[in-house]
Amino acid sequence: MKFIHISLIAAILSFSSCAQKKQEKKDNAAIDLQEKYTNVLNIQGVPAKQYDLKPFGFSDMGAWHGYALPHQDSTAYYGGFAGPLSMKMWGQWLGKNLCQLVLTDANTNQEIDLSKAKAEMNYKPGKLQQKLQLQDITINIQLVFASNRTSLIQTSISNNSNKDMQLKVGWKGELFEKELQLAKSTNGVQVNYKKSDEIFLMQTHLPNEVSVAKNKLSYQMNLRENQLVKAGQKSEISMLHSHYFNEKEAMAEGKLLSLWLKDPQDVFSQNKSRWNGYLSKALDSKNPLLDKDVNQQLAVKCVQTLLTNWRSPAGDLQHDGVFPSAAYQGFYGFWSWDSWKQAVALVRFNPELAKSNILSMFQYQDEMGMVADCVYFDPKENNWRDTKAPLAAWAVLEIYKRTNDLDFVREMYPKLVKYHKWWYQYRDHDQNGLCEYGSTDGTLIAAKWESGMDNAVRFDDAKMLKNNDNGWSMDQESVDLNAYLFAEKEQLAELADLLGETEDTKAFTKSAKALKERIVKDFYDAKEGFFYDRAIKTGKLLTVQQGPEGWIPLYTNIANQEQAKGVKNLLTDSTKFATKVPFPTLVADHHKFNPLKGYWRGPVWLDQAYFGVQALKNYGYKQDADALTQKLIKNAEGLLQDAPIRENYHPITGKGLNANHFSWSAAHYLLLLTDEI
Repeated sequence: MKFIHISLIAAILSFSSCAQKKQEKKDNAAIDLQEKYTNVLNIQGVPAKQYDLKPFGFSDMGAWHGYALPHQDSTAYYGGFAGPLSMKMWGQWLGKNLCQLVLTDANTNQEIDLSKAKAEMNYKPGKLQQKLQLQDITINIQLVFASNRTSLIQTSISNNSNKDMQLKVGWKGELFEKELQLAKSTNGVQVNYKKSDEIFLMQTHLPNEVSVAKNKLSYQMNLRENQLVKAGQKSEISMLHSHYFNEKEAMAEGKLLSLWLKDPQDVFSQNKSRWNGYLSKALDSKNPLLDKDVNQQLAVKCVQTLLTNWRSPAGDLQHDGVFPSAAYQGFYGFWSWDSWKQAVALVRFNPELAKSNILSMFQYQDEMGMVADCVYFDPKENNWRDTKAPLAAWAVLEIYKRTNDLDFVREMYPKLVKYHKWWYQYRDHDQNGLCEYGSTDGTLIAAKWESGMDNAVRFDDAKMLKNNDNGWSMDQESVDLNAYLFAEKEQLAELADLLGETEDTKAFTKSAKALKERIVKDFYDAKEGFFYDRAIKTGKLLTVQQGPEGWIPLYTNIANQEQAKGVKNLLTDSTKFATKVPFPTLVADHHKFNPLKGYWRGPVWLDQAYFGVQALKNYGYKQDADALTQKLIKNAEGLLQDAPIRENYHPITGKGLNANHFSWSAAHYLLLLTDEI
């Protein structure tokens, strides 16, 4: 009876705990999540130079401009937000603080020194806020985006004294010198770009006077009428910042500008509703990792990172997409591999952006079926020298599972089939049904890019082979590529079944089975317990490195149980892959292991780490997978604090490496936190 009694108590406690967790997640819908998750990401900083992207962190709605918060102790910049940052083919700050509030006591003509204020800088999901507390005045400046071209700044001035105040209200700012000029505009001031038709407008609905310096690098804008702020009350003033690439864009938004200025609260209300929706969906998972507040905060940081890197149609880009990072000058475009992976995470809270992420790349599918590696605002910069590993069908299938959008499947299916067939026509040198990474121009560097693992050790001795006039291959059949193609066959079979394409379903299922048998037989080294690439000429396994390619056959459910055990033993070995931050891209005891200078010779990339976690789960090693997931989350520098999510991490020290605010890292951390399998 004693044991029954104890078991009953345990069951009741367990039920109570589960019920409490369910209630907490249910309550998320009623909580103002935008307020709850304030400052989970630190974006404070003022740019020292025009092209310095280190202090960056906030944009929204696909806009091509963004901002940062001044440092708490940067008193000289109180009254405005750092920036704005203008984006196109690269990022450039227009100024350190181009729109800084200036308040003057109209009775004494004495400027109020905002640097003396007690300041509070807040980055809320989808909104920036700066609160300045002076003896008799509280200033609350808030910024949200009203559209993919315009942000709204509302300044609230509260009179805390027992006397009415008459205030002169204005703004000032100074440009960085290069390629920019200031000029008066109809309702304010504008920045003109010397080498393009772009303009950046700063305007308010209240009558104002603008003076621009002779060198056209600084300005002062003042409201014509003083603002009466009665004792115990407040006055609110709104301003719009708009970044347009041409006059047509400006004309298209013309009527909306006056509406936003007339009813700014509606803009803020829509912003709150939209962001609470994003966060509620992102956190709506039964994954026990989300039971911890610190992991919820990380999930929110992932959403913020992805949506700050969101860009809307502009230039030659016809669909919304996501930059790898707007905080790195080399990443101002859309990449195919990144787009597929980002879409799988985006569909969990922003399905339409997930779909657009896919469409943004297939806009550029050529007549042969190839999809470009990366595409830009300026199409002359698009990279057609290579593509990237085939993960698009995975993304489309995941989007369908979350949305049931059969029309999207119907639109994408023929494009995916064409892309799949392209690999066998242009990347199978000996036409034996096993593909290789390659390039269109015969260069080895582009072939390495195509693998996604730019300088991996396994390609150090690779040579190029010509397949035909439009394709070259490396002289090795890559196990990860063929594993991805196996998975894509299964995914295409499933998509075909949804569309009633019975013959396609049969054909893809049959070819998937055949490819699986070959990978199991020809790419695994039983002695080493790992999968490797294979030389075309000799069929010999290339055991020069152990890296992520070796666990992809587990991720795609190809390996048999014995093979999976061999790979598992390496993945859970602390001298191999179970490092402080696990799943390095080169086994840790390799003589070429060099995370600080290696890029793909040691750093932990979160996409490959995610594939590794899923690989272990697929074969029943959930306990090992969970333990390594905890290490990925706990040991990555700054991840559970307010630091930005990094491009990759040092496997031994945990130090964040390379770009800040990296999208696919955010995407895969979000998947780790919200997957329910």
